[in-house]
Amino acid sequence: MPAVTRRTLLESLSALPWLSAALLAASQPADAKQESTRVYELRIYHAAPGKLGDLLARFRDHTTRLFEKHGMKNVAYWTPLDEPEKGNMLVYILQHPSREAATANWKSFQDDPEWKRVKEKSEATGKLAEKVDSTFLALTDFSPRLR
Repeated sequence: MPAVTRRTLLESLSALPWLSAALLAASQPADAKQESTRVYELRIYHAAPGKLGDLLARFRDHTTRLFEKHGMKNVAYWTPLDEPEKGNMLVYILQHPSREAATANWKSFQDDPEWKRVKEKSEATGKLAEKVDSTFLALTDFSPRLR
C-alpha cells in the first residue's frame, strides 16, 4: 500500500465538504420538504350530555376511515380520565401535509355524501358535540419525529 503524501492528503480533504453535504442529503428523508410543511391539528370535541358513547361510535365506525379517505392521517385519540372532562370529551390529533392541504381536506370531507349521511343518521336524536376546538401545531426542532 503506497504511503499517503501530504499533497494527496490535502487534495482529498478538499473534497470533504462535498462528501459531507452528499451524506447529509442522503440521510434526509425523501419527504423532507413535506415534513417541513407538515402540520398537526389538535381537536377537542365537547360531547353533548350523554352523547360521548355515540360520538365515539361514529368515529370508530365511520369518521376515522373517512378522514384517511380525504388525506387526513389519524395520529391518536384520547378520552380524559379525570372529572370534569371524563365522560364528555374526545381529544385527537390529525396530521396534514400542510395548512393549505388541511383546508382542502376538511372541505372535501364535509362535502362527502357518505359523511353527510353518517352525520345525519348519527344526529337523528340531536347533535353529538356541543363545541369543537381546533388548534394547528408544528413540531418543534427538538421533538421526536412522528410518522
